[in-house]
Amino acid sequence: MKNTIQMVDLRGQYLRIKEEIDAALLDAVQGTAYINGPQVKLFAQSLQEYNNVKSAVTCANGTDALQIAMMGLGFKPGDEVIVPAFTYIATVEVIALLGLVPKFIDVKEDTFELDYSKLEGLISNKTVAIITVHLFGQCSNMEAILSVARKYNIAVIEDTAQAMGAEYLFQDGSRAFAGTIGDVGTTSFFPSKNLGCFGDGGALMTQSSTLGDKLYIIANHGQRKKYYHETIGVNSRLDTIQAAILQVKIKYLDEYTEARRAVAQKYDLCLSNIAGLILPEKAQYSTHVYNQYTCRVENGRRDELKAYLLEQGIPSMIYYPIPVHLQKAYLSYGYKEGDFPVSEKLCKEVISFPIHTEMEVEEQDFIIKNIVHFFTHG
Repeated sequence: MKNTIQMVDLRGQYLRIKEEIDAALLDAVQGTAYINGPQVKLFAQSLQEYNNVKSAVTCANGTDALQIAMMGLGFKPGDEVIVPAFTYIATVEVIALLGLVPKFIDVKEDTFELDYSKLEGLISNKTVAIITVHLFGQCSNMEAILSVARKYNIAVIEDTAQAMGAEYLFQDGSRAFAGTIGDVGTTSFFPSKNLGCFGDGGALMTQSSTLGDKLYIIANHGQRKKYYHETIGVNSRLDTIQAAILQVKIKYLDEYTEARRAVAQKYDLCLSNIAGLILPEKAQYSTHVYNQYTCRVENGRRDELKAYLLEQGIPSMIYYPIPVHLQKAYLSYGYKEGDFPVSEKLCKEVISFPIHTEMEVEEQDFIIKNIVHFFTHG
C-alpha cells in the first residue's frame, strides 16, 4: 500500500473517461483553433446551463477571474475590500495588485467561512466589496452576507474555486449553486479541483447579463470586436484544448461529487469518536462537495500526525500553514499576530486527508486504520 496513495488521483480519473477525453483533444488539435476555438464557447454555455446562471465567462485561471471581477465592478485604488484572513493567497493577491486595500476578517472555527457577525464593524465609507470564500467545498452563509452588503450597498464576490457544484439552501427552501448568488462568482479549473482541466483555467459567473458582457470584454483585451478596444482589459483566455477537456468532464461533475461525498461519509463514520480530532462541520445552509476533507488536530499534534502518516506512505496537506495577514508580503498593511485569533489557531490545527473520485476501499481503510492508530497508540 505504501507509496501508492495520492491526495488526488488524476491519472485514474483520466483513464476512466480516456476515450472521450482523447477524442475531444484530437478534435481540438485537428481543428487548429487553439485560441477562442468553438470548444471555448461550448463549454461556457455548458457552465452557464449547469449553474443556472445568466452569464458565464471563461478565462485563463482562477486568480485572473478574481482580478477581472474587481475590474468589472469598477473598483478604484484605495477602495477597501473585506476578505478572510484564512484563505489561499490568490484571494488577496489581486486586491493588492489593483491598488485596493484588504480589510481582513476572521473566520468561524467550525465551518472555516468568514465570520459574518463581524462584517458591519469593518465597513467604512471606502468599503466597496466583501469577498467570501466557499472554502473546502461548501457555501458561506450567503443570506447573512448579502443582508449586510445590501444594507451598505457594497458588492459581493464569491470565490468558488473549491466549491463548484455545492448548493446554497435558502431559508425559504429554494436553492442556488455556489458562485451564482452574489454579484460575481469566480472559480478555478486547476487540475485538482472538483472540475479540473489538464492545466490552468478559470471562469466568472453572474446573474447580470450586462456585467457578464463587461467581464467578457475585459478578459479579452477590453475588446468586443478585434482591434477595437472599449475599455482597459487583460489577456486572459481559456485555451481551446482545456475547454475541450472541461466540456467532457462537466458531464461527470455530479458523479464526481457523489464519489467525494461517499469518501467523506466513510471518514465521518470511522473517525467520529476520536478524541483530539475534529471532523469537518457541515453547514446546515449548504451542501458539501469536499474539494478537501479538512480536519483539525487538537493539543498541538497536527505536525506529528502529518509526519506519522507520511512514514506510512499516506500523504496529507495543510491548507493553510500561515494566515494571509501574517504572510511577509502583506505585513505592510499593519496587521500583527493576535489580530485574527481563529485564523491563526486554524493554521496550527488543520490537516486535509486524501479524498478524490477514484479512492479505492482498501486505500481508505488503510488511511483510516493509521489515523486511528496514531490517536489510540501514539
